[in-house]
Amino acid sequence: MIPSTIIIDPLLTAWLQEDIGRGDRTTEGLSLESMGSGQWVAKAEGVIAGLSIAQRVFHLLNPEVTLNPVVAEGERVKTGQAIATIKGPLNALLTGERVALNLAMRLSGIATMTRQYTEMIADLPSQLVDTRKTTPGLRILEKYATQVGGAKNHRMGLDDGVMIKDNHIKAVGSIQGAIKSIRQTIPYPLTIEVETTTLQEVKEALEYGADIIMLDNMGLDLMQESVTYIRSKNKQIKIEASGNITLDNIRKVALTGVNYISSSAPITRSTWLDLSMRLD
Repeated sequence: MIPSTIIIDPLLTAWLQEDIGRGDRTTEGLSLESMGSGQWVAKAEGVIAGLSIAQRVFHLLNPEVTLNPVVAEGERVKTGQAIATIKGPLNALLTGERVALNLAMRLSGIATMTRQYTEMIADLPSQLVDTRKTTPGLRILEKYATQVGGAKNHRMGLDDGVMIKDNHIKAVGSIQGAIKSIRQTIPYPLTIEVETTTLQEVKEALEYGADIIMLDNMGLDLMQESVTYIRSKNKQIKIEASGNITLDNIRKVALTGVNYISSSAPITRSTWLDLSMRLD
């Protein structure tokens, strides 16, 4: 789902204010009042994401601007391919160009790398999910881009679900203590996920009622052993693998039988997809 304008408009407005400052000295100095048109073009091969958000950037500057995609969100494009047409007052096109392109390039880069990961396990039941390792201020858009690339969203924030990590366990003293304490305070729909690194921790998380068990930074042999043990005790519980997931090993991880594979790589390691606006 594209984020609601109620949420993204304040973000886009702030980023426009950052770029424009006290005024676009160049464009305003040209006293442009006429209409203009052009194309957005991909300068590299990749997966497109964020064109509707780019359109919103221009709309905030001038509602007369129209950015019409000629490819769908999530479509793979080739170098040199036109991805959208644009038309409107020239001053708005030029002033909004950088912010709009920056966002679309960033989101398309994330969608491109996400697609690479999801294609590696497309024929398997495991699903790729993202993480909270996002750029401050961009989380909702970066997570939107991972969806476009084919992944599922993990928690949007700390209030979306419970994840008991190693430092929580250290702070309380045990997985048992952490689960019992949190179970008494969370509302009914929330689930409890526990991060485990050893088979003993897996057994403890199972014993005390974790809803999801994360196998964190485990080698493939230990991960397979853990999955086999969990399934022998509970066939319904969800299992997530995380830590050092790469294009080289994601398929091997999926073949262990985990339900989800979480990785920050599509967001933290992706490069921008180069796009440009070319006026007629």
